[in-house]
Amino acid sequence: MTEKVIIGSRGSKLAQAQSHWVAGELRRFHEDVEVEIVEIKTTGDTNLGASLSELGGKGAFTKEIEDALLLGKCDLAVHSLKDLPTELPDGLQIACTPTREVVDDSLVYRDRIGTIDDDSDPLAYLPEGATVGTSSLRRKAMLLASRPDLHVIEWRGNVDTRLNKLENDGPDAIVLAAAGLSRLGLIDFSTRPDRVDSRFDALALRAPGWLPAVGQGALGIEIRSDDERLIHLLAPLHDAATFASTAAERAFLNRLGAGCQAPVAAFACVPEGSALKMTGRVLARDGSVVVEHRADGEIDDPHALGTEIAERCLENGAAELV
Repeated sequence: MTEKVIIGSRGSKLAQAQSHWVAGELRRFHEDVEVEIVEIKTTGDTNLGASLSELGGKGAFTKEIEDALLLGKCDLAVHSLKDLPTELPDGLQIACTPTREVVDDSLVYRDRIGTIDDDSDPLAYLPEGATVGTSSLRRKAMLLASRPDLHVIEWRGNVDTRLNKLENDGPDAIVLAAAGLSRLGLIDFSTRPDRVDSRFDALALRAPGWLPAVGQGALGIEIRSDDERLIHLLAPLHDAATFASTAAERAFLNRLGAGCQAPVAAFACVPEGSALKMTGRVLARDGSVVVEHRADGEIDDPHALGTEIAERCLENGAAELV
């Protein structure tokens, strides 16, 4: 007997690509499952010119989809986990986190940068006083922490819009999530430097100097908490290490109470045969103050590790920054 699963998705290319990937995986693991994707417009989609803080936070891109889930109009939603609020509505849960992709940010340059050294600092290819576009407080703060001379401007829109604006008299560079570029098929990691959309050079901004957003590079599949059928269907897609890592990061952000109003970065991972390791960082908006803490924890209690690191950061000055 054929089962049907309805995925609620935003209409952006990235959201659709992610939803279609999950649909394909469900069909691959369950030949008797029929999957339909329905487009749901969110407040954030209809107000792309406004900042997240003006829209009321990350929920601007999820509320309408979560309402549809609760009303039974769809069965699951696929989110970029970095864009999903840490507190979910009653009756909903993250049931599945597929294997995490690359967590790096990509510094995408307007002009070709030529031959590079393998250990080069990506920011070294920006001239004194260069202009960099980003809509992220985290990225802005980390850029300024490393290069106070940079002029960081607001740079919004979907990925295509941001890249097209970069080419047409844009800033010297912009910062985008490498995972999003990868899911859209827009980045070639086989070259050095990376190539984005066959038009731009790019270099990865990596830990330890650069930390990603909480949950960056991971997908979170949200369902109704009582939907045992979906929990079973999604089980083959789930990766326990990704779940533990992102749960620790989300616990860190939740304990800080920062939401999207403060520059917060974190990265947790489970090296093979190792405990859960995590670094959390809180910055002043202008990058002038950086508070950071690292610790290890148990993979079966990621919430405790994330909370502990947040507590240490708050004790060491982060309370004045969030």
